[in-house]
Amino acid sequence: MPFFYARHVGRAGVLASAVALASLTSLVNAPAALAAPPTPISASAARAYLATVTPAAEGSTSGYSRDLFPHWSTVSGSCNTRETVLKRDGVNVVQDSSCAAVSGSWYSEYDGATWTAASDIDIDHMVPLAEAWRSGANSWTTTKRQQFANDLTRPQLIAVTDHVNQAKGDLDPGKWLPSRTAYRCTYARMWVQVKQYWGLRMDSTEKTALTNVLSGC
Repeated sequence: MPFFYARHVGRAGVLASAVALASLTSLVNAPAALAAPPTPISASAARAYLATVTPAAEGSTSGYSRDLFPHWSTVSGSCNTRETVLKRDGVNVVQDSSCAAVSGSWYSEYDGATWTAASDIDIDHMVPLAEAWRSGANSWTTTKRQQFANDLTRPQLIAVTDHVNQAKGDLDPGKWLPSRTAYRCTYARMWVQVKQYWGLRMDSTEKTALTNVLSGC
């Protein structure tokens, strides 16, 4: 009986060790970096807001220029918005005396890629500047557009793979969603919150796409 008990405890110990090792391996293999814009509104809150939205035709880009949305404003010292987001969304980010990121790692939520060079990272405006212009920002003051383009309080800025951001361009969710489907719920929640806060319009295709994504969240 004692021998059986000893074997039983030994086997349990081995199993516990195996589970612990598997958990540790999982942690080691987890993404090396965590993109962390502010947590967006819940899916239920996003769905509730969408239910109140009356779609409106998208406006024109006539008169649009990125210069009308002054971006990468100084946050503190020599650090601008871009460098602030790179530091926030990366892991073990080292910055030089000019606040430029010289090392670190960044996990791109859009495509699941991890990068170790800041030059491979773009800071995406969740709601693109041109999209905002077509959705009502054309009537804003330059000061308000600057606040929008550098908004660190809402989930409007996120570090992602540069060529993925360039492929997104100024497209709304009716025309573009992250290839990493696990992030689409979060993406839709972020998009809705930004549009809601800034009072920007949505067209019918955009609203339908967001509604479809959020219905599965």
